[in-house]
Amino acid sequence: MNNKTEIIKELKKAMEFYQELGFERLPVKEAELFSLFANENQTSQVSEEVGAFTSSKESSLKDLRKEIGDCRKCRLSKGRKNIVFGEGNQNTKIMFIGEGPGREEDIQARPFVGDAGKLLTSLINKMGFKREDVYIGNVVKCRPPSNRDPEEDEMAACSLFLEKQIEIIKPEVIVTLGRISSHFLTRSKIPISKLRGRFYDYKSIPVMPTFHPAYLLRNPKDKWLTWDDVQKVLEKLKRNTVIF
Repeated sequence: MNNKTEIIKELKKAMEFYQELGFERLPVKEAELFSLFANENQTSQVSEEVGAFTSSKESSLKDLRKEIGDCRKCRLSKGRKNIVFGEGNQNTKIMFIGEGPGREEDIQARPFVGDAGKLLTSLINKMGFKREDVYIGNVVKCRPPSNRDPEEDEMAACSLFLEKQIEIIKPEVIVTLGRISSHFLTRSKIPISKLRGRFYDYKSIPVMPTFHPAYLLRNPKDKWLTWDDVQKVLEKLKRNTVIF
């Protein structure tokens, strides 16, 4: 097909087809898509089509944040300073999920901004991404007192919000950080030391459990195990890449 106007029409049909199937992101980089077109007007038209295809994620996340509001569903709301909703690229391929906010996260209303967050950011960079390229969240949105583990009823009260975030973002891979989030998404009680290192399934999304960055700060000798885990994630993403 040589006529670029016809290509645009076929592209639009393809996006509508995938949208009907429930997809909200094309498995192709925009730069690769735009390289098919020589002039500015056609590139602009394609950009508008792709933008319309993905913009609903941003508005859906905003609506979810409004739905959470000043949530009082569990006891964690009594001691929090801020709800830590999560942040990052809604069109990401990778979603990182921890257990709950700590002191710094509660103050800044952002996930993973303390010492453990710095280590996570370093890991993301070594994977070849920037922090803003991925999405980072937690099982619970409010800080547990004294950074204790969130309890079952607290996770149950907050679980719907995390499930909706995953549903909206539709990552290709989820990396669970630590025992709590790994047990929560895999529905397993296997110790994290034995759970990590292989993929599990969460609603057809591959889940890779690995150690929490806070654990790695205390046990730096195990950093290489987490690096091995994320290498498997990168390999899976590479195999999943599709070019139209």
